[in-house]
Amino acid sequence: MQARVALVTGGTGGIGSSILLKLASMGHKVATNYRDEGKARAWQTAMKAAGVDVALAHGDVSSAESAESMVRDLERQLGPIDILVNNAGITRDTTFHKMTPTQWNDVIATNLGSCYNVTRPVIEGMRERKWGRIIQISSINGQKGQYGQANYAAAKAGMHGFTISLAQENARFGITVNTVSPGYIGTDMVMAVPEEVRNKIVAQIPTGRLGTPEEIAYAVSFFIPDEAAWITGANLSANGGQYMGW
Repeated sequence: MQARVALVTGGTGGIGSSILLKLASMGHKVATNYRDEGKARAWQTAMKAAGVDVALAHGDVSSAESAESMVRDLERQLGPIDILVNNAGITRDTTFHKMTPTQWNDVIATNLGSCYNVTRPVIEGMRERKWGRIIQISSINGQKGQYGQANYAAAKAGMHGFTISLAQENARFGITVNTVSPGYIGTDMVMAVPEEVRNKIVAQIPTGRLGTPEEIAYAVSFFIPDEAAWITGANLSANGGQYMGW
């Protein structure tokens, strides 16, 4: 397929980095945002050592103004964005009766509000060019819920509602919109969990192991080729069989 420009928000994390590597291997130009420039530049150097040149732009995806500025900066660097992966996300876990307004609002703004903030500046161009791929990275916990994650589960479930509405609005413009819902992945964050807790998580997964960031990147890549043009509004669960819905 034709080489495109792909933006993966939150790309400096474990899953985001793998998605960028996968899309670059497919021949696409890749980009992400950052908030901490020092960390981002060090990460960019490591990615270059791995053979991938990732364009960077400062951007807080929880802010509509910052997100639009970031998109315009990357378009000046690489050209129009035709592939968008809304991957940025945070957690602020606690049981709901202890949850502060800040813990609620920060997660909703970053995980769900970012879908509007980043997609809005790119959607008009996709519609004009009659081609686009938009993919949300949701979560198994957006499907089944999770104790102590009312904010996170609400945001992640909302991401798929966003997907299916946007898919209906833009199908006739050659734009597909889909969701990938990962289960527990062996990122640095998950591996930092105490071993006995990780073992309890793995015991609930039929495949008997955590997923890998590369497996989530493959799931994302499935939706991008021209051969996937008839798949839109879908949610691809990638969780080792831990939650099976249809």
